[in-house]
Amino acid sequence: MRLPSEIKKVRHQRFRKRAADLEDRKPFARFPWWLRLLSSLPLSAWYGFATLLAFLMDHVFRARREIIDMQLKACFPQEDEAWIRRTRSAFYRNFADVSVEIVKAISMTRQDIDRRIRFEDDGPARTALESGQSVMIVTSHNCNWEWTLLKLSTGLQRPIQAAYKPLKGRWGDRLMLTIRSRFGAEMITAKRLLIRVMRYRRGPARMIAMVTDQAPTSSGVRYFAQFMGLDTAFFVGPEAIARSGKLPVFYLAMRRESRGRYCIRFVPIARAGEELAPGQMIERYAAEVERVTRESPPDWLWNYRRWKVQRDAEGHPHVVKSGLIRAPD
Repeated sequence: MRLPSEIKKVRHQRFRKRAADLEDRKPFARFPWWLRLLSSLPLSAWYGFATLLAFLMDHVFRARREIIDMQLKACFPQEDEAWIRRTRSAFYRNFADVSVEIVKAISMTRQDIDRRIRFEDDGPARTALESGQSVMIVTSHNCNWEWTLLKLSTGLQRPIQAAYKPLKGRWGDRLMLTIRSRFGAEMITAKRLLIRVMRYRRGPARMIAMVTDQAPTSSGVRYFAQFMGLDTAFFVGPEAIARSGKLPVFYLAMRRESRGRYCIRFVPIARAGEELAPGQMIERYAAEVERVTRESPPDWLWNYRRWKVQRDAEGHPHVVKSGLIRAPD
């Protein structure tokens, strides 16, 4: 039986190993040659593969169908089974397109990105950055969130510090870091982002970017808001960062205009230094994500189990392995 001092030592060693492991996960100096070769195929060819992939996910593998249907039915209780099937199939098609678009991003140029994605209502964000004011950018898993970061890197031409959650596999994690940072974005683990923002708050104007609609399963502090008619837990980190830096906050609402072409609208969430009640910024963000999702349901990430964190009858949050419940009475 180990003594308390030995247990503490083992835990400290594990912590140091995890920290060192994260530091080693840096972008590749160069993409593997075979990936560059695959990515260089025309996007039309990739979309042909995406059509096949969507068919296989929908009719052969039935990839995470139970989770997709469960969440669609909970968020759209007024819709019938035929609508659920159509929306699920459309989701598979859009998800397959996004998957191949991420691979294609390996070889895309700045001009390719600018040609396929356009900004809308970005004037206030540009004005803030040009005046020396850093801004916070929050977005969600609607349409192609990976291309969103690349467009930010090319479109506003300001330094970007973007939060990311390390993937479990080292190779895949380094690959995604390379794709996301290829136009200059600095990728920072979400847990270290606040410290980094405060350290350089007197530096040049920059963008702090986060995708913040994931389930906060590992966070000890959550805020619950109504989202898609359900009691939903959100990270409090984005609000804490915006409040501590007195940053204006913009939500990037991405809309699919056609296959491989998108529009990104800048939606103001909070003004610089605006005094908001705790959770108010999160509620505004949740409302905007819901608005975009209801406008085009197939474009949200339905195969990700979003409602893993729930509250019991006494209001205590807990992580559940399966199932979906509505807000407690």
